[in-house]
Amino acid sequence: MDAEVRVKQCTLLFDQGTLVLESSEPDIAQHASRGFVADPRIGGRLRAPAIHYRRALAQLIRAGFKVDDQARAYSPIELPEPRKRSPYPHQAEAMSAWRGGGKRGVIVLPTGAGKSYIAEMAIFEVQRSTLIVAPTIDLMMQWINLLSEVFGEEMVGGVGGGIYDVKALTATTYDSAYIHVEHLGNRFGLLVFDECHHLPGASYAGSAEGSIAPFRLGLSATPERPDGSHERLDHLIGPTLYRRDIKDLAGLYLADYEVVRVEVDLTAPERERYEHERALYRDFVSSEGIRVSSPGGWGHFIQASCRSERGRRAWRGWREQRRISLQSEAKLERLASILKEHAGEQIIIFTADNDTVYAISRRHLIPALTHQTPGIERKRVLAQFNAGELRAVVTSKVLNEGVDMPAASVGVVLSGSGSVREHVQRLGRILRRGEGKQAVLYEVITRGTGEEGLSERRRDHGAYQ
Repeated sequence: MDAEVRVKQCTLLFDQGTLVLESSEPDIAQHASRGFVADPRIGGRLRAPAIHYRRALAQLIRAGFKVDDQARAYSPIELPEPRKRSPYPHQAEAMSAWRGGGKRGVIVLPTGAGKSYIAEMAIFEVQRSTLIVAPTIDLMMQWINLLSEVFGEEMVGGVGGGIYDVKALTATTYDSAYIHVEHLGNRFGLLVFDECHHLPGASYAGSAEGSIAPFRLGLSATPERPDGSHERLDHLIGPTLYRRDIKDLAGLYLADYEVVRVEVDLTAPERERYEHERALYRDFVSSEGIRVSSPGGWGHFIQASCRSERGRRAWRGWREQRRISLQSEAKLERLASILKEHAGEQIIIFTADNDTVYAISRRHLIPALTHQTPGIERKRVLAQFNAGELRAVVTSKVLNEGVDMPAASVGVVLSGSGSVREHVQRLGRILRRGEGKQAVLYEVITRGTGEEGLSERRRDHGAYQ
C-alpha cells in the first residue's frame, strides 16, 4: 500500500497592510513569493506588503501547499445588471485589453472619452467588493452618485469628508485610502484608481501597497509624471494596457477642436517695470550661482532669498515680474474680445493664480471658482453653468481635472504652469461631444516674458501638434 502523501500546510494572514505567512514547513521561505522577509518582531515569521497576495497565493498552491487563507475578507457579491448601453469601440477595446492583462493595469483615455463607464463594466465583470479611489472629495461624491445610479444606493458607501460608510462598492479619496488601508486593505477584491497619476506619490502609494486586491484598474488621461515616478504604476496597478489620445478620438467620440495661440505685448510702463523687477531677480540668482532650471534649483533660490534683504527683494522681484506678465492689460483686453466673440457659448477661463481669478471676476462679473470657494457654492455654480444659466466661469486650478462640464465649448488659458498634464486637462474640459460642437482653446501669452518658455513646454503633446 502506497505511503500516504503528507499535505504541506500554511496560513496566510492580513496584518495592518501586510501579509503574514505561518507554517511549520522548513521550506516555506523558498516557496513564498519575493517580498516576504523574516520579521523578528513576530518570531521570525515571514511578512510582505499586502500587494503580494495574488502572487503569493498562486505560488504556494502551485508548490503543493494547502493554504488556510485568512487574509481575504472580501467575497463574491451579486450586482444588478448595469444600465444597458453599447460601449464605444475604444471602451470595448480597453476592456478586452484589461481582461487580457489579467484584470490588472492602466487604461489611458482623454477626458470625456468615458473612462467611468469602463470602471462600471470592470466592477460588474469581477463581481467583487470594490474600492474607487479619487483625488478629491468632489470626485468621490461624483463616484458615489454614479455608482448609486447604476447599482443601487444600498450597495454604495464612502470614506472621506466626514463620511465613514464602508459597503460593497465604496468611494474614497487618496488621502483617506492611505489613512485607512491598515484595516480596509483586505476588504476589497477590485481597486479602481481614478486619475491614477496621483498614486505614485510617497504616501498615496501605500494605499496600493497595503491592499490585497487581486484586480486593479487605473484610469488617467495623462499618467506621466515629471519626476518619472509613473513607472511605479506597473507595480502598484499593472502595466499600461490600452491608450488612445485626444487626436485619436476627436471628431468621433470627442468634439472637434482647434487651439489658438494669441500673443500680446506689455504696455511701455509695464515693460519698464517688468524688466526692472526681473533684473533684480536675475542679478541675485547669478551672484549666488543658482541655476533655477536645474534639479533643486528653485528650492536653492527660495532658501537663499531668506538669508538677506537683497534676497528678499529678489523674491519680491520674481513675484512682481510674474504678476505683470500674468495680468497684463493686453491680456485682459484680449479676454474681453474673446468673451464678446463667443457671447452665445459656454466659456471656462483658466489662470495660474487666485489674484488674477478675482481680478477677472470683478472686471467681468464672472463667478470665480478657487480652492477657497465653499463646496456648496462650487456645486451650485457648476450646475448653473451646465444648465446654461451662467455663460462663463473663471478658475485657477480646481477645474483642471475630474469635473464634468459638458456644456463648455470654449477655454481661455490666460496663464498656467509649464505642465503638459495641466494643459491637456484644461483642453479636456471643453471636449465633451455635442451635436455640431466645435471646441476652441485659446492660449494667451505675453510676448517677451518667461511665459513664452512655459508655453513651449506645456504644448509638448500630440494634442497640440
